[in-house]
Amino acid sequence: MAKNPFSLEGKVILVTGASSGIGRACAVACAEAGASVVITGRDEPRLEETFQMLPRPLGAFTAKCVADLSDEKDFENLLGASPTPYDGIVHCAGISKLRPFPFAPPQVLEKLLSVNTLAPIELTRRLLKNGTVRDGASIVFVSSVAGTRITSVGQTAYALSKAALCGAAKAMALELAYQKTRVNCICPGAVETPIHASIGLSEAQLNEDAQKNYPLRRYGKPEEIAYAAVYLLSDAAAWTTGTELVIDGGLTLR
Repeated sequence: MAKNPFSLEGKVILVTGASSGIGRACAVACAEAGASVVITGRDEPRLEETFQMLPRPLGAFTAKCVADLSDEKDFENLLGASPTPYDGIVHCAGISKLRPFPFAPPQVLEKLLSVNTLAPIELTRRLLKNGTVRDGASIVFVSSVAGTRITSVGQTAYALSKAALCGAAKAMALELAYQKTRVNCICPGAVETPIHASIGLSEAQLNEDAQKNYPLRRYGKPEEIAYAAVYLLSDAAAWTTGTELVIDGGLTLR
């Protein structure tokens, strides 16, 4: 039987932000592709919901660790969540806040940078330093087209946090290439997630935006981002590093 290069069988994958949305979809997709999956998130009941959704491939395991990546103690707990080193990491944890720039005080910027940028980078650094990531692993950051390609009013702080993530990932890709570890970003457009639903627009406004600004006339679905993560984690992407994979329904073609 021919080898499936997109399979994650035999790989151990950590997924952050797995309580809902893109993180939950990534966890499920990785398990469906054959991986052992370790999930983490701040919301214990919702993380348990994700845990119960995970298929258990033959020979694979699943584990969960409730963790707030802004809490030092939780950082330490997460470092020991897997019995074996990771073959891949998908950083999905993130927050969004619309705020016109003149009314975005330092606290707003600091919060977005802390959650969206500094936490995933620091977690990666610690995992690498502790030898908890195998040589040849794949690290995937879920960024955004905001900041790197296109943005909108009220997104200054959010765009900065996501653009900074992409810049850091490129430098990490260079530094980690010697050990065959790959680092890539996925940059989605608007995706139907709880975070996107909470930005303060009405359903009518969201529908109008999707119809007007997206050539495919809809927002993305979490699983459509998850399938891209599976590709970047798999051997099919063995020669792919330092990239920004844009998945936006054609938004940036406008």
